[in-house]
Amino acid sequence: MKQTTEFQKYIQRYVELIPSENWLESMRISGEKTLELFRGLSEEKSNFAYAEGKWTLKELLQHLIDAERIFAYRALTFARKDRTELAGWDEEEYAKNYFSNERSLQSLTDEFDAVRKSSILLFAHLNPEQLSQTGIANGNEISVETIGKLIVGHHLHHLNVIRERYL
Repeated sequence: MKQTTEFQKYIQRYVELIPSENWLESMRISGEKTLELFRGLSEEKSNFAYAEGKWTLKELLQHLIDAERIFAYRALTFARKDRTELAGWDEEEYAKNYFSNERSLQSLTDEFDAVRKSSILLFAHLNPEQLSQTGIANGNEISVETIGKLIVGHHLHHLNVIRERYL
């Protein structure tokens, strides 16, 4: 029997958050909920962090944008059968260089909306063969479809954190 790797456990904790088998629809719905949530915030509230050293809501939204762009690039690369191994990324290092709190909340929500629409279009137009393609990212093999699910699950994880700790 094949043993579950730490990477598989990491992925599974996010995938289990997706409420239905239709992960692409969940991607659309979670995007709409995110826009509704963030567009309902004041500038003041968007600069809130629930504890010292934690991201503000603006920084968290920027994290979601960056993560989705990176994951979508990985999916595109592997869907096109590019066998280049892709590096990992350090979310904390990215966070140090966001400068999100200097931006308007409107600019961040607009950017998120554009990135999410782009991801939906990318995944909606991949055929089963493309979705089943795999590649190596951060030293781990992953399929294009799993990357799509990871985008959704990672996003839902952070929406839960927002509800529990920020609002």
